[in-house]
Amino acid sequence: MFFRIKPSGERRYLQIVENTRDGRKTRQSVLATLGRVDELEASGQLDTLLRSGARLCETAVLISSLRAGTLDAVATRRIGGPLVFGRLWEETGCRALIEDLAHWRGFAFSLERAVFATVLHRLMVSGSDRACERWLEAYRLDGAETLELHQLYRAMTWLGEELADQSGATRAPRRTKDVIEEQLFARRRNLFADLSVVLFDSTSLYFYGAGGESLGQHGKSKDHRPDLKQVIVGVVLDEAGRPICSETWPGNATDVKALLPVVDRLRQRFGITRMCVVADRGMISAETMAELDARGIEYILGARERSDKEVREIVLADTKPMVPLAIPRARGEVTELAVKEVVVGDWGPGAKPRRYIVCFNPQEAKRDATVREEVLRSLAAKLEYGDKGLVGNAGYRRFLATPREGHFEIDPDRVADDARFDGLYVLRTNSKLDTLSVALAYRELWRVEQIFRTAKAILETRPIYHQCDAAIAGHLFCSFLALVLRKELDERLAAASLDPEWADIVRDLDRLEEVTVDQQAKRFVLRTDATGCAAGVFKAVGVALPPIARNRPPATPPPRPNPPPKKRRGRPRCGATRA
Repeated sequence: MFFRIKPSGERRYLQIVENTRDGRKTRQSVLATLGRVDELEASGQLDTLLRSGARLCETAVLISSLRAGTLDAVATRRIGGPLVFGRLWEETGCRALIEDLAHWRGFAFSLERAVFATVLHRLMVSGSDRACERWLEAYRLDGAETLELHQLYRAMTWLGEELADQSGATRAPRRTKDVIEEQLFARRRNLFADLSVVLFDSTSLYFYGAGGESLGQHGKSKDHRPDLKQVIVGVVLDEAGRPICSETWPGNATDVKALLPVVDRLRQRFGITRMCVVADRGMISAETMAELDARGIEYILGARERSDKEVREIVLADTKPMVPLAIPRARGEVTELAVKEVVVGDWGPGAKPRRYIVCFNPQEAKRDATVREEVLRSLAAKLEYGDKGLVGNAGYRRFLATPREGHFEIDPDRVADDARFDGLYVLRTNSKLDTLSVALAYRELWRVEQIFRTAKAILETRPIYHQCDAAIAGHLFCSFLALVLRKELDERLAAASLDPEWADIVRDLDRLEEVTVDQQAKRFVLRTDATGCAAGVFKAVGVALPPIARNRPPATPPPRPNPPPKKRRGRPRCGATRA
């Protein structure tokens, strides 16, 4: 039933109409004509009628008031993130695994809830655990209502605790978080039956404070903050971009010694015997490649084409033509690439040939040329005002000539030499994969780099307030768990043919709220509308949206304690010694 205004000449009448179905047709029948609209409005009878009917449909009135923004709420909590990522947390096995590991410890609070609250905080806004405690007040997270800051700290310390059994430890001591990674991998092992390619990269994260007993160290900063202590974080992915494990090392650890410990752990603890390791040029060294060859492990490593003499003088001097390729990307885009194979040292029996793959990206070449032109234009302008201060700038120094008559100048030969490398990169491999497969496998490193770039807010969770290595390691491990959930969500969205931006997902999930109101001695819980991509995300994950409105009994106040009994007054009792 509904109201309808029926025009009749210059007059309009208000009617109550009902829809009825007659076979395949829908017919409308007038139940009542209430009168002329202008007379009902002037007399106030329409308002009286609606107020009288509102007593029988409180929910509809509340929903209308909520959407109009005129509702006085008792409490408002955000529910989108906890519902979506809570389902992924359970279905990936994270919840059950952490509950099993923490059960024997006997904590007086839910350690699993504390870990999930921290992981959810990484996904939605990120930041320190101190910020997480304040942030949690705005969300409805079942089981985490009473969590306090010191309990979040204890949960982080538990994740990073060193194990009593250190067998199989490589570059870093084994911690609780390592057991979680290994058991998570074992639960989904069927997805990795043939783990042919392993992607690995690392980054440095600086932070303020002491930085624990050993993790916080000064080292080569990728954030250009050598004045601050840092920690090295590494992430290992499979070829589909699923996180396998993470590594946490002191800030002064070098990349060239990072690869072999990761390989050892993948073999010993994850049972991965066949793999092809793909890593960037920072991981390459003669010692590392020799050890990988001796262990029979295939690798695809980025070569240092500018500083490696063999690459500069032999590989890049090869005159064979390159094979052009067109690689399809997301959203209909195409990446152009040209590749060729160059084998060095293949001089007969007993020789150890070295296989290189030379790749050329025309789009990257244009970008490199544009950047160089901007640098040279800026350098030429600064040379007019003096040159000695420019020597300390590495971007300028590579284009400066040897000083003559006490002044530096731009060297055309150095400019031309730099242009040789526009859009070029060289790979060193011992793999039996064909040239195209090697080039495509190395391109998959963008998945790791994308994690470090687009999810920087997830990874750069400054452990400002932690004072021990265990808490720092646990704090950073929550970022790894956040990446696990994010990858799981990405796969489900792709299966549903959805491709929303991450910022849109977070924003739209945060807009989904649960509003509690009191109306005439009754308590109602209302849900705001799912806007933007939120409804699609819920459907892709398989979570039903809560009802728009539901009735909840008001919270009963705690019973008052019984007053202490009054002292008895009057005639004192006889003593035991009195006759």
